[in-house]
Amino acid sequence: MTIVLRGYAPGDEDAVVALWHETGLTRPWNDPRADIMRKLTVQPELFLVAVEQPVDGTAETLVGTVMAGYDGHRGWLYYLASAPSHRGLGVGRMLVTEAERLLEAMGCPKVQLMVRPENEAVRGFYDELGYEPFTAWTAGKRLIVDGPGSPA
Repeated sequence: MTIVLRGYAPGDEDAVVALWHETGLTRPWNDPRADIMRKLTVQPELFLVAVEQPVDGTAETLVGTVMAGYDGHRGWLYYLASAPSHRGLGVGRMLVTEAERLLEAMGCPKVQLMVRPENEAVRGFYDELGYEPFTAWTAGKRLIVDGPGSPA
């Protein structure tokens, strides 16, 4: 088994959405397919997937994702996911490292991410990668409503 990182391809959509559902990244008010389409219009080269390539030449299996973005001031990481079957194999670390490399190559001086408070396990993962928590008042405003009950 070999894990390879590559850019998102249109044929990945169903597997990406399934992975996001499996790992609890989706919410009823966020349409993951709409999020994918939006990302493909802005810095699509920062949408990465991890695939398992079997040595026997059979079809690859999507096992991880990350969306990154850079607004000229800071980078952001979103939709970092690794398949539960591949946890502990370094998939998440590979995706974060590559996203950071691409952001730095764009001149990005810092990168941030958001983690839901109840997701304590992933906070430890980011701690190990050198991410430091900080306190900030976070606010948002939804401009496009994807579904019922849409919070900011």
